[in-house]
Amino acid sequence: MDMSAFCVVQTTIDDEVRAEDIAEALIERKLAACVQIAPVTSHYVWQGAPAKEKEFLLAAKARVADFAQIAAVLRELHSYQTPEIIALPILTGDAAYLDWARQATERADG
Repeated sequence: MDMSAFCVVQTTIDDEVRAEDIAEALIERKLAACVQIAPVTSHYVWQGAPAKEKEFLLAAKARVADFAQIAAVLRELHSYQTPEIIALPILTGDAAYLDWARQATERADG
């Protein structure tokens, strides 16, 4: 199995209900095998000023090939003007878990 075929797509959002909506959309569309949601405090610079906010971090286990589709869903459902949409590579992982992730993200369209 090609482990480099998988990644973790990450975003943050300030609304837990919207975080749940995003997770459900990614799972229903088979774009993610699993989406974890965790509360975080983000420190950042926005429009030239330091900021600190309570947010929810979403980490979606997905196929690298689906990144563009995942990013489109995030932009569609996200409330931020400039949402974080990044992919972190999975360098290695348990073969059984990644096989499950592969099966969970199989779609008729490819």
